[in-house]
Amino acid sequence: MSRVVFIIALVCLAFSVRAAQPNVVFIISDDQHFGDYGFMGHEHVETPHLDALAQRSLVFRRGYVTTSLCCPSLATMLTGQSPRRHGITGNLPGQNRPEFGAQQQAYIDMMRAAQPLPTVLAQHGYLSFQSGKWWCGSYETGGFTHGMTHGDPARGGRHGDAGLAIGRQGLAPIADFLDHTLAEEQPFFLWYAPFLPHTPHNPPERLFEKYRAMNDSPHVARYWAMCEWFDETCGELLAMLDEKGVADNTLIVYICDNGWINRPDRQGYAPRSKRSPYDGGLRTPIMLCWPGVIEPGERDDIATNLDLLPTALAACGIDIPETIDGVDLLDPAGLRRTSFSGAVYSHDAVDIHTPQANLEYRWRIDGRWKLIVPNAQRFPDRSTELYDIIADPEEENEVSAQHPDVVRAMTADLEVQP
Repeated sequence: MSRVVFIIALVCLAFSVRAAQPNVVFIISDDQHFGDYGFMGHEHVETPHLDALAQRSLVFRRGYVTTSLCCPSLATMLTGQSPRRHGITGNLPGQNRPEFGAQQQAYIDMMRAAQPLPTVLAQHGYLSFQSGKWWCGSYETGGFTHGMTHGDPARGGRHGDAGLAIGRQGLAPIADFLDHTLAEEQPFFLWYAPFLPHTPHNPPERLFEKYRAMNDSPHVARYWAMCEWFDETCGELLAMLDEKGVADNTLIVYICDNGWINRPDRQGYAPRSKRSPYDGGLRTPIMLCWPGVIEPGERDDIATNLDLLPTALAACGIDIPETIDGVDLLDPAGLRRTSFSGAVYSHDAVDIHTPQANLEYRWRIDGRWKLIVPNAQRFPDRSTELYDIIADPEEENEVSAQHPDVVRAMTADLEVQP
């Protein structure tokens, strides 16, 4: 083989490998109950674009996040590690606290040390873009090559800052990034985590009026309207992928960071939703869509936010690190979960370097059963709870007294969990 022919062959091989690499898009809702979608059966909330995505996706209706708070939940999505392992168990404290700067830097260091997904993908030729929620300094901390969040406390940098404009104020930064990747002929990873339907609940008036006619509470109506507004922005993003000609070679992953049940008397979340150990705060649908590769359908086993990173890496043909706690959801030989354990931590860390010091609850699911164990040092007056979440998905009937054997067995299993 001549030198010229050999070089041409190498170029063709490199092009074929690159062409086979899928783009990856994470769509992340912010503060939304697992049932507040059309495809999840809500009577009033309309989410036509996500419903259509569900029709094209492998849907895990019993998805879970490891903890019901945004910062550690998002960190788990990007690292594939539990909060106990990556170390980010709470949201950063308010900027008026004197230790804010040191704690912010500690979280930044933890995120970098965990080798988040964009860092790994960059080593394999990917460009990446951060938009929306982001807690750990600037987008560069997460290994993103491009992004919107600066993370500078002196300029109001906290939980996303400039990135929070995405969705609420259009998708132009994403369009510009996609054009850049096309010009560079490089695969991309897109983090779309808009500040939706998160408070402030200030939806377009047309949507508020629509739902105001369906509910006596204006606060619930505004939240429902925010859910549809979020869905509309997802529709814009999905249409943009089609228009740019990249949809067919793109893995789309959908999840919510934590749940939300709006109080009827004001804008705010009810006790058994965000920050709680109940399914109203922990459960989320998880969807995987890759046209021609992933067969649409539903699975009734448990998927988690731990699984997003290994699933994305496997789809991109990249080895999954041994430090990962999750599994590849597309591996036919992989674990089909019927049990899973997690924990709930303080909003502001008591000790940023000691996850156990921040622990409020541990919880475990095993088939139909959900066990909740409060940290006795934090809540000495609270008792262990047991629910049949198949028969009682709203966790209204506590049944630990009726099933002491189940409580003992699940508590023993929980004790040996990492």
